[in-house]
Amino acid sequence: MKHTLAVLLSLLLTPLTALRAAETTQSTKPNIVFIYADDWGWGDLACHGNTWQKTPNLDRLAQEGMSFRQFNVLSPVCSPSRVAATTGQFPARYSFLFALMSPEANRKIGQPDWLDPKAPTLFRFLKAAGYRTAHVGKWHMGKDANAPQMSAYGVDVSTVYHGPGPQLGKGEVGKYAVKTIEELKQRQPFYLNVWIPQTHLAIQPSQASVELFKALDPQRQAYAAWIYEGDQIVGRVLDALRKAGLEQNTIVIFSSDNGPAGQEWKPDARPPTPKDGDAKKGFGKHYSSVGSTGGLRGRKGSLFEGGVRTPFIVRWPGHVPANTTNETTVLTAVDLLPTLCAAAGAVLPDDYRGDGENLIEAWQGKAVSRTKPIFWKVQAGFAMRDGEWKLFADTQGKQVELYNVVQDRAETKELSQQHPELIARMTQALTAWKETLPKTPNPDCVTRL
Repeated sequence: MKHTLAVLLSLLLTPLTALRAAETTQSTKPNIVFIYADDWGWGDLACHGNTWQKTPNLDRLAQEGMSFRQFNVLSPVCSPSRVAATTGQFPARYSFLFALMSPEANRKIGQPDWLDPKAPTLFRFLKAAGYRTAHVGKWHMGKDANAPQMSAYGVDVSTVYHGPGPQLGKGEVGKYAVKTIEELKQRQPFYLNVWIPQTHLAIQPSQASVELFKALDPQRQAYAAWIYEGDQIVGRVLDALRKAGLEQNTIVIFSSDNGPAGQEWKPDARPPTPKDGDAKKGFGKHYSSVGSTGGLRGRKGSLFEGGVRTPFIVRWPGHVPANTTNETTVLTAVDLLPTLCAAAGAVLPDDYRGDGENLIEAWQGKAVSRTKPIFWKVQAGFAMRDGEWKLFADTQGKQVELYNVVQDRAETKELSQQHPELIARMTQALTAWKETLPKTPNPDCVTRL
């Protein structure tokens, strides 16, 4: 009788034991927080050598993690850059060439009005691995009245601007990020985007932040205060994770969607003349960006490194070596999806055709080189990077330029005449890639005018 009772009790407890084991496995998966800045230059961090801006929280993040010095986004403007980070695919595969505008303006340049909801997304792959998914802040991959809701992309919880669903003000991103972390603590593991407004125009720091930089000229004063407020959002996120007891089991990433707008600051720079009504809109409305590329050529809108090489810092205690810098691994936005899925134990579908690589070993401090070339397409032409070489071509592929971006990070020495065999090989590869792209945007992602 006792033996029978013991067997029966064992059978009853087995499902509970299995459930607890499953919960334990789920809880050991890392949470992921991806902080994506807007128009934040490579040289806009104190830890990247900036002497007149203050970024104490990002400096701390870099000290506790790894800073990649050769990280590239896949567009020099907002919307397509975010498509690449979300799908792990080059944005030209979805006809994204520029920041989304009105349907009429999008038609003129041959791009859709929203990201195809059938596109593969990091949200969806992580959900399949047991993650709760959330997005706070800028979206800018479709806000047209006919655009899909966030849930169509695999997002469970969202508060956004430049997107569908529950809205927030640009000044509320930090508050909602903290609130969302507190809620997600009850449902781990989770993936959270915190896509902040800094340093996109209009530059609108608070007067309190401006006062911290009163020793600077007016234009740098406004910009430094705006950077500082973006850094404060990073600090609020890091503090929220620590207070929730999540710091040790959370991957935190910081990057920017493209390089800085406007012009680099110069000692004799003067702010633009205020426009009518600017005084009513608050301090800084008439100030343009004076962000820094850290000596890189080009800025927002340019395929030169200043437009597409941005900061990238990752912290993952116990996995990513602290206070380290990776100068050699070429990491890109399309690598985020396969790398984060590897970190999360998420298995990619057999039919997924990504453009990125799983570079998690580079995150772990190992010497890793990417094997795939990188391709860009914008309205004015194309670019390709393969190893240390970067090729630029016009829309017809007739005029080309070649740079060695390892030996010449500022892209000052054009080398096409010295390497005709390299030009031929890379041009052929670029032409083959162009043939894989759609000729027109998906009609299901276009508003009927």
